[in-house]
Amino acid sequence: MTLSRTNATFAPPVMEARRWLKGVSFTAEKPLINVSQAAPVAPPPEGLRRHIAEIAVSNPETHLYGPVLGLPELRAEVADHWCAAYGGKITAAQVGITSGCNQAFSAALAAIAGEGDEIILPTPWYFNHKMWLDMQGVTAVPLSTGADLLPDPDQILRLMTPRTRAIVLVTPNNPGGVEYPAELVRAIYTHARSKGVKLIVDETYRDFDSRSGAPHDLFSDPDWDQTLIQLYSFSKAYRLTGHRVGAMVCNTETLAEAEKFLDTVAICPNQLGQHAALWGMKNLSDWLAQERLEILDRRQAITDNLHKIDKNGWKLLGAGAYFAYFEHPFEMDSDALAKMLVREHAVLTLPGTMFTPDEDPLRKRSLRIAFANVDREEIGVLFDRIAAVDAPHAK
Repeated sequence: MTLSRTNATFAPPVMEARRWLKGVSFTAEKPLINVSQAAPVAPPPEGLRRHIAEIAVSNPETHLYGPVLGLPELRAEVADHWCAAYGGKITAAQVGITSGCNQAFSAALAAIAGEGDEIILPTPWYFNHKMWLDMQGVTAVPLSTGADLLPDPDQILRLMTPRTRAIVLVTPNNPGGVEYPAELVRAIYTHARSKGVKLIVDETYRDFDSRSGAPHDLFSDPDWDQTLIQLYSFSKAYRLTGHRVGAMVCNTETLAEAEKFLDTVAICPNQLGQHAALWGMKNLSDWLAQERLEILDRRQAITDNLHKIDKNGWKLLGAGAYFAYFEHPFEMDSDALAKMLVREHAVLTLPGTMFTPDEDPLRKRSLRIAFANVDREEIGVLFDRIAAVDAPHAK
């Protein structure tokens, strides 16, 4: 019997981790610290919620099918914002709105790759990217990034074959947290262009980059759309995770192919979510700037508390946006350690086994901490608990 496409990949990691909570009791004195998922848990600001309510009542069209590639006014707003932010020329026709950034990735891959093709993914990788490739029969070619979690452009050249269709970068990175330097992104873009393959840059967390100004200059090229596909999520910026609104920015030919996929899967993006994203882009720039500063302070809190655990052998490999990625010092594998952290220390995190191929040397030695939903004080408590882990150290 032929197995289904879904049998080709693993179970959703966040859901798997939540199952570790079953049968475990937590106390008021030691409540669970959940640093497993990179998604806002607070609702959108009140003004945005009121806008969603008002438009749901006043605009009957929000309850109907809309354009497959999204509301024209939202596409235009994204293009205008991106032109200002990146200093390039982007038109509304080069913007597609999707049901979240995961769907943007799926649509982009459906548009450019087929079964048996290859996509280069730096490791540790975002697990949903790997899952989608598995289910489509597209080979994920792992690119080891080493201790700094940054890919080597020359290694990318060595991994390319006639079946390579794209290189995927996530910056700021999930799960590693690192921000890819502009010159590194440019070098990889140049390699992709020289080989006639796409560069997919997932910038879900661009609003929380610690750098001022544009994080790269790719949009300044007049023919950027021949190589670049950029992905974005409104979920993190405006706390719209439940509304599922993302974007892909690329050439019109790729969007035309992606439209076939989008029409088949969802017909159109969520209308209320699109109106919410549009209102957010027009009205919440100051609010979002404050959100960014809070996330940057939490990132600093990671560094400020590092002394509690680095003396025990923990190593911080990367930190930025919503994430910190650690190498742990213990003999046990990271998945066993993650389960022990739940049972004995009331901490839920994700192990490196969820972000890496079997042969990756960091697979059994790393953990991701998603710190966006824990404040500075909670981060201090988190590090106290990690410092209390008593397990045999690796030799």
